[in-house]
Amino acid sequence: MDERLTQYLDGVFAPYDGVKSVAELKADLLADLQERLRELKAEGKDDETAFALTIASIGDIEQTVQEVANVSRTLERQVLTNFSGSNLAQTDFAGVTVHKGKFEGSALRGSDFSGADLTGSTFGSCDVREANLDRANLTDCTFSTCDLGAASFNRSILVRTHFTKSGLAGAAFKGIRLTGAKVTYTDLKQTIFADCVFDGVDFIYCDLQGVSLDGQTFIGVKFDKATLNNASFKGATLKSVAFPSANSIFKRYYRGIKTICFDGATMDKLTYAALKGMEADLSKVTIL
Repeated sequence: MDERLTQYLDGVFAPYDGVKSVAELKADLLADLQERLRELKAEGKDDETAFALTIASIGDIEQTVQEVANVSRTLERQVLTNFSGSNLAQTDFAGVTVHKGKFEGSALRGSDFSGADLTGSTFGSCDVREANLDRANLTDCTFSTCDLGAASFNRSILVRTHFTKSGLAGAAFKGIRLTGAKVTYTDLKQTIFADCVFDGVDFIYCDLQGVSLDGQTFIGVKFDKATLNNASFKGATLKSVAFPSANSIFKRYYRGIKTICFDGATMDKLTYAALKGMEADLSKVTIL
């Protein structure tokens, strides 16, 4: 075996050390080059000429190796981001980066996602009870038919995050700005909210009966067909907030407006006018 060929390939492949498919390519290429070198020598070529012609025969090998490595790494990333059907209860995901991860039917109860970047990930039919999602980046994430009971969302990033048909009993959202988020067909009666800003959030067919939203800030929020009976907005700030309309054919939604407590709340004129038209008790409200 000619050591010069081994040394040459070691130099070319060094930047891709550890990539399985590249290592396999290297082994195959070395065997081919050794055979080519022997053929050239058998034809009467001296060592230097045979070596030079052997190297020249493989063309732009560096570009080929780079392309193989890129494909391999892409495939490896796809494998590393698919956790569907896995039993990952009590797993430590703290601080990891998993973009567009797939968690379908995964057991994640009590897992630690604190500080993790989960941008674009999907969670479907997962058990996420008691999970720690504090400071996690949940931008463009979707939670569908998940049990998020007692999960913690302290200072999490919730941008365009979608919760649908999921359970949030005892889940705590604290110190969060929810931007462009969507919550659909979800029971929020026992969900805890503290120091939150809801900016452009849609609550569609959600059950908010008796929930405390005291002191929270709502900007451009829509409570579309949401059940709000006996909900509390004490000391809350409401700007351009849309509640179920009295003109809606779903009368049961807007009828609950009369049972909402707005004591100490502050709201803009349009929100105030809309609620006044639905006979909400605004006697202790401050108009901006």
